[in-house]
Amino acid sequence: MKTVVQVKLLPTPGQASALAATLHACNEAADFVSRVAFERNVKSRNELQKLCYQAVKCEFGLSAQPAVRVVKKVVDAYTALRANIRVGNLGGVRSRRRINAESKPIAFRQWAAQPFDDCCLSWGLDARTVSIWTTAGRLKNVPFAGSPEQLVMLRAHRRGESDLVSRDGKWFLVATCEIPEKPQFEPIDWIGVDRGITNLATTSDLANFQGRRLQRYRRWHARKRAELQAKRTKSATRRAKRRARREQRHATHVNHKISKEIVAVAERTGRGVALEELHGIRDRVRLHRYQRATQSSWPFHQLERHITYKARRAGVPVLLVDARYTSQTCPRCKHTSRSNRPTRDSFSCRRCGLAGPADVVAAVNIRDRARRAWVLVNVPLPAAA
Repeated sequence: MKTVVQVKLLPTPGQASALAATLHACNEAADFVSRVAFERNVKSRNELQKLCYQAVKCEFGLSAQPAVRVVKKVVDAYTALRANIRVGNLGGVRSRRRINAESKPIAFRQWAAQPFDDCCLSWGLDARTVSIWTTAGRLKNVPFAGSPEQLVMLRAHRRGESDLVSRDGKWFLVATCEIPEKPQFEPIDWIGVDRGITNLATTSDLANFQGRRLQRYRRWHARKRAELQAKRTKSATRRAKRRARREQRHATHVNHKISKEIVAVAERTGRGVALEELHGIRDRVRLHRYQRATQSSWPFHQLERHITYKARRAGVPVLLVDARYTSQTCPRCKHTSRSNRPTRDSFSCRRCGLAGPADVVAAVNIRDRARRAWVLVNVPLPAAA
């Protein structure tokens, strides 16, 4: 499986200027190649390279291999756009997003990331330095900062390209690593995981990852964001974007911690992880206006992705089950009713009297559904007559 390792570059001011000039030149060249591809409707990488290769080298000052990387970057961008249109991510034929995407060439921001292959970038892992091509010549011995775990992963599993990224005046290299997956073991049982707003994740083992403190943190960010938006100045817009990125990084960190602990428990106990199938839930649920921000206030899909890829690395099976009525169904007598959940946090079965936290009941129901689904998946096929 593929994953990425991000390390921070520590260039001198002169080296940082050379990196910035290189990034700008590469993205200006990518804009030029994108216009050619759009105007001539060229989809083939080889055809586009024949049309643009010499112009990219002469007009934008790129060497041979960086020019090839720029063409490939443009081709990959159009391939991704066509894939998004094909699966409907940009809406129907008459949707405004799709019309805007198809009516003009793809534009590349001045500070957009640029891929470098091993011909343009070499790693000195022992010295923690890199040698990288720039329009001002090759920069050697550019130091970078990374943890010992990242160095081990880079040394053992780095494959393919690395992206040069600039964010808020800081420089990063994002390297692609190909990590072998462990064979998936046969689970002896399942851990049900219920995801929610107040409790971000609750397991059938009664582990509870609360989000109350996090909600206060996000409400504080929302107030600050509203204050900045009310000012309507360029400085306020820049500050709002920085604050949004800080909030996003914090959410990613919390999701990493939750997913790491859940997968570690599952691996240690020989069990699989069962999750609710939440894809398309916003289309299935009608919310009041005041509830929409709360419903969309946490990246639950990101939490699912983190659990999934960490489980694949550990060989832990992951199963998605039907999410309907998991918090309204009694796990003992199977009675399902909306009145079984009188409040958001509590569950009380109207038939058998079973009571407890609603999130725990939902997690137990998810675990039970995974047990039944796994039995059906592993039923041997009938012999042919």
